[in-house]
Amino acid sequence: MNVPLLDLKAQYRVIKPEVMSAIEAVCDEQGFVLGPRVVAFEEAAAQYIGSRYAIGCASGSDALLLSLMAMDVKAGDEVITIPFTFFATASVISRLGAKPVFVDIQPDTFNIDPALIERAITPRTKAIIPVHLFGQCADMAAINEIAKRKNIYVIEDACQAIGASQGNKRAGILGDTGCFSFFPSKNLGGFGDGGLITTNDKALADSMSMLRVHGSQVRYLHEAIGFNSRLDALQAAVLQVKLKYLDQWTEGRRRNAERYQQLFAQARVDGWVTVPPTVAGNFHVYNQYTVRVQKRDELRNFLKDNGVGSEVYYPLPMHLQQCYRDLGYQKGAFPISEKAADEVLSLPVYPELTEPQLRYVVEVIESFCKRG
Repeated sequence: MNVPLLDLKAQYRVIKPEVMSAIEAVCDEQGFVLGPRVVAFEEAAAQYIGSRYAIGCASGSDALLLSLMAMDVKAGDEVITIPFTFFATASVISRLGAKPVFVDIQPDTFNIDPALIERAITPRTKAIIPVHLFGQCADMAAINEIAKRKNIYVIEDACQAIGASQGNKRAGILGDTGCFSFFPSKNLGGFGDGGLITTNDKALADSMSMLRVHGSQVRYLHEAIGFNSRLDALQAAVLQVKLKYLDQWTEGRRRNAERYQQLFAQARVDGWVTVPPTVAGNFHVYNQYTVRVQKRDELRNFLKDNGVGSEVYYPLPMHLQQCYRDLGYQKGAFPISEKAADEVLSLPVYPELTEPQLRYVVEVIESFCKRG
């Protein structure tokens, strides 16, 4: 049996007529950059997330960068985040000449450990970027309490967490800004790169809207040094179609994650596989279904040999990356992140998976564990 890590063709087959109709309409209109299509998607996304404002941009990375720029983060400032994340979370800080200050993660959720944040704050700290890794929100109540007391911004890296929530609020309105990615593999993926920033702060929204078009509100008049990070109309049109299906797809992911929990509980994998928990009050959207496993690299090769796709998110924490050697961190500085990098493995969880495919994935893992 073949079980790919992700099957975008299965999703596309269901919505192809609507998507092609939307693309054809944009082609007939010949309006490709920003414009009414983007505005319509921004309004729909803001309504879905519950924010007052939504600003489309070119990528999730740019969403983070625009947030930092609107908050006037600059050379010499510090921004706190985690080392166990996708590179963009840290790189956008460095691009502005600011310093990423890393804090270790919680061993169960892989999200930032709020108990470690305060000791990392200095007079230069300008913001905190908690990452809602794999689709589950970080402990935003604890993070916001610290940030409010210390008068620093909170930027949600929600690039893997559209539709996730904590309490009665969705990711994207739990901090000062929320940043989303529409990379094709995301729960809401476009037909290329794309991003979005949400906020309830008008001043931040106005600033980010200006910065994404070269710092200009009036053509050829520039109030600030921005850059080109516009969401194009084709992406907006595709995303508008797909947004209608997002909750349905999310329920499919959650159903598959729950089935994995049941199957792993029945399988003989004790001591080999640790399944991801959901914290009380969180609504997990499972952009990835990420387990901890023993002999991870051997298991991944075994899965590949048996037709099962998997991926390691992420094999090397930020503080050990070559480009961050100048920060002075050594191996052992963030032991929980380092252990996670050695053990995590993401399994197929996309909504179109069948019961036989789910069973097969667990059976292959069980057969590996039995071998010892």
